[in-house]
Amino acid sequence: MTEDDFRRIALSLPGAIESAHMGTADFRVGRIFATLGYPDAAYGMVKLTPDRQDMLVAAEPAIFQPVKGGWGAKGATLLCLAACDEPTATGALTAAWRGVASKTQLKAFDAVHGPA
Repeated sequence: MTEDDFRRIALSLPGAIESAHMGTADFRVGRIFATLGYPDAAYGMVKLTPDRQDMLVAAEPAIFQPVKGGWGAKGATLLCLAACDEPTATGALTAAWRGVASKTQLKAFDAVHGPA
């Protein structure tokens, strides 16, 4: 997985735009659901629920780890780009997007892709 792959997947989600936040690229649909380049270029970050974070960290510890501190406790999860494949990144980014997307966006997405 490259930075360009992560960016392409994030921007493929309905309504997603790229912006910047604290010196890193971020992806948002009103609110941020992912960032790229924190803590360095080897990582992306996906904003998950704590339960989803726990599940992914337990299943794929070489790919996922909680961000240190309070943000990590709330679900901010690092994704190691080099260790991640496209289907895994797509699932994580889609879960993060679902957490901030509007009800209208979710309904339209689910009509095409099926509910989560």
